[in-house]
Amino acid sequence: MKHGPRTAHTRLTRRTLLQRAGWAIAGAAVPRTFLAAATDPVGPVMTRLSAYMAEAGGRALPDAVVEKAKHHVLDTIAAMISGSALAPGRAAVRFARTYRGEKVSTVVASTTLCGPIEAALANGVLAHADETDDSHAPSTSHPGCAVVPAALALGEQFGIDGARFLRAVALGYDVGTRVTMTLGSAIAERHQSSHSIAGAFGAAAAAACAAGLNAQQMRWLLDYTAQQSSGIAAWSRDTDHVEKAFAFGGMPARSGVTSALLVHSGWNGVDDILSGDDNFLLANAPRANADGLVDKLGERFELMRTNIKKWSVGSPIQAPLDALELLQKRHPFEADQVKQLTVRVSGGGVVNNRDMPDICLQHMVAVMLVDKTASFQAAHDKPRMQDPIVLRHRAKVQFVPNDPAAPGRQAIVELTLTEGTRLTEHVTAVRGTAENPMPRDEVVGKCRGLLAPVIGASNASRLIDRVLAFERIANVRDLRPLLQRA
Repeated sequence: MKHGPRTAHTRLTRRTLLQRAGWAIAGAAVPRTFLAAATDPVGPVMTRLSAYMAEAGGRALPDAVVEKAKHHVLDTIAAMISGSALAPGRAAVRFARTYRGEKVSTVVASTTLCGPIEAALANGVLAHADETDDSHAPSTSHPGCAVVPAALALGEQFGIDGARFLRAVALGYDVGTRVTMTLGSAIAERHQSSHSIAGAFGAAAAAACAAGLNAQQMRWLLDYTAQQSSGIAAWSRDTDHVEKAFAFGGMPARSGVTSALLVHSGWNGVDDILSGDDNFLLANAPRANADGLVDKLGERFELMRTNIKKWSVGSPIQAPLDALELLQKRHPFEADQVKQLTVRVSGGGVVNNRDMPDICLQHMVAVMLVDKTASFQAAHDKPRMQDPIVLRHRAKVQFVPNDPAAPGRQAIVELTLTEGTRLTEHVTAVRGTAENPMPRDEVVGKCRGLLAPVIGASNASRLIDRVLAFERIANVRDLRPLLQRA
C-alpha cells in the first residue's frame, strides 16, 4: 500500500509533540526553584549595594578620603616598582611579555603594554611581590595590591580622569573589605584565603567604576565575581612569595577586571547572587548577615582604616620594629650590648622562624639591632640570613605569643643589656595604622626610598608629585611615561 507525501503540517505536528514531551521530562527533572530563578526579586542589600557602586564614579569624596586615596595609590605604585626587582615581579613582567595581547594597559616598571586582564594580573603580582603593600586588619586583606592594578588597567582602557580613578579605588576598598568582614570566621574554617576573596570583589568594584557600569550591570558584575572568588590558605606554604603574590594581588585583580569586561561587553547573569537559592553567602558563610555588605556604606570609608606599612616586612613584625626604634631613641645601645631580647606579639605565629627574611620575625629583629633600621634591601637579602653576625644576634631573640585576645598587632619588646639594664616598650598602635597614621611627608619618604633605586631620584620625584595631584590628571594614560622603565 502506497503512502501519500508527508505534509509540512504533519512534520511540524510531530516535531511539536516531541518537543513538548522533551520539555515535560526536563521540567520534571529540574527543581522548581531553578525554573523560578529568573523571576526571583532583587533583595534590599543588593539593591542598595549595586546603586551605590553605580553612582560612585560621579560622587565626590570627602577631602580626607581623597588625600588618603592618593597615599595608598602612591604606596601601591611604589610597591609595584620596587617589587619589579624581586623574583615574583620578574616573573610577572615575563608573563606579560609572553601573553601581552592588545596594547592597551601598562605593565608597571617595564616597557610592556598588553591587554587589561594580563596587565591587572602582572601589576597585582608586582604590588605584592613582597610585604611592602598596604593591609586592612578588620577584613584580613591587602586591598591595594588588587584594587589599584584593576583600576589602572581599566582606567587606561576607558581613558578616565584622575578624580574618577580615585573614586574607583575608594569604592574597591569599601566593597572588597566588607565582603570578608561579612563572611567572618567562616573563611578560616574553610581554609579559604580572605586576601583573595576581598581582593577579587575590591578589584571588580574598582574596575566596574572605571568602566562606568550601571546598577543592573553591577549586579551581574557581583555575580561573576562571586563565581570567580577563590583562593585557599595554602599560600602560607609558598617559600618564594610567587604564589602568595598571585593569590593576594594577581589573581584577584585579574578576576575583577574579567568580571567588569564580561558585563561591559554585554553578558548578563543572576540578578542577586547575595540572596535566593545557592547564593554566595550560603555557599561561604551560611550564618553571615548580608547587611554587613552595606553597613555604614558612604559613611565609613575603609580606606581610612587601611594601614600603610612603615617597614617592608610582614604585618606582625611591624610593631616589634617600631618598639626597637623607640627604645633606640630613648636609650641608645649597640647590638653587642644586648644580652637577651624577648618579643611578645599578637598573631605572630605566621612570622615565627620563617625562611624568607621579610616574614621572619627573629631575623628582622636581629637586622634591626645591627643596622638600627630595617631597609627594603635588608628585608630582601636572603643570603644575609646566613651572615654569622646576624645569626649571633638572632640567637638572642626569643619569640613569645602574646595574649590572643589582645586587639590589633600589639607587641611588647623586653630587652636586657649586658650591664643589667632592662628596657621595655609596649606598642599598642603600629605606625601607619588608623590609630597612628603616617602623615604625607612620611608616606612620601617611604615611597621615595622604594622608587629611587629603581627609576632614579628625578623620576621618583616627578611620579610622586603627579600622584599627589592625581585629581588634576585629565586621563590616567598620562601617567604611563612615569610608570614605565626601560
